[in-house]
Amino acid sequence: MSAVRVLVADDHPVVRSGLVGVLSSLDGFDVVAVAADGAEAVREAVLHRPHVALMDLHMPGTDGFTAIRELARVAPDVRVCVLTMYDDDDSLFAALRAGAHGYLLKGAEQDEIARAVRAIAAGEAIFGPRIATRVLSQLHGSPVTAEAPFPELTAREREILDLLAASNTIAAIAHRLGLSPKTVSNNVTNILTKLQVGDRAQAAILARDAGLGRDRPRPTDER
Repeated sequence: MSAVRVLVADDHPVVRSGLVGVLSSLDGFDVVAVAADGAEAVREAVLHRPHVALMDLHMPGTDGFTAIRELARVAPDVRVCVLTMYDDDDSLFAALRAGAHGYLLKGAEQDEIARAVRAIAAGEAIFGPRIATRVLSQLHGSPVTAEAPFPELTAREREILDLLAASNTIAAIAHRLGLSPKTVSNNVTNILTKLQVGDRAQAAILARDAGLGRDRPRPTDER
């Protein structure tokens, strides 16, 4: 059997080099590319066509959620195994909906990571033990809580987007949340990047389509 071709995408150089070192030391693996963010991961995947992309979720710039969705579009033959420190349900199910084929938590043993990458390359879906229990509970009909829209955003970014969707200005949002306008502007920049929209108006439209901004009070007078 030919070696499993792997792309490693993580914004932390130590983590990246550690994963590359582990996989390169094992028989049957060939690390063909590395990436520090989602956009680079997509470019490298298109260029090198790995069997599996071992992907972190929260990276600067283009995050893992966006990269997984983009890979499903431009390189559907590349299968994705998430390797992240985030074990919350929002991150888990958002990654699966984006198209991930496996989900492991950082801290997994080297053998567990190697087995998962091999299995995913062979067409299986693999989850760490704690993650698998939650996935199975959903499949078996346990009550499902409604997921907050835009799981790639932080709680603060969602709150600001909600206020943007209600037609509040930067100054009004800063006043309402007790933040500086610069802090709000920085959060808005992150929101636009993560949602891949060009300006606040487009973000507000996207947010309203997802149900945000509807229960917020009318904008204040601050400008």
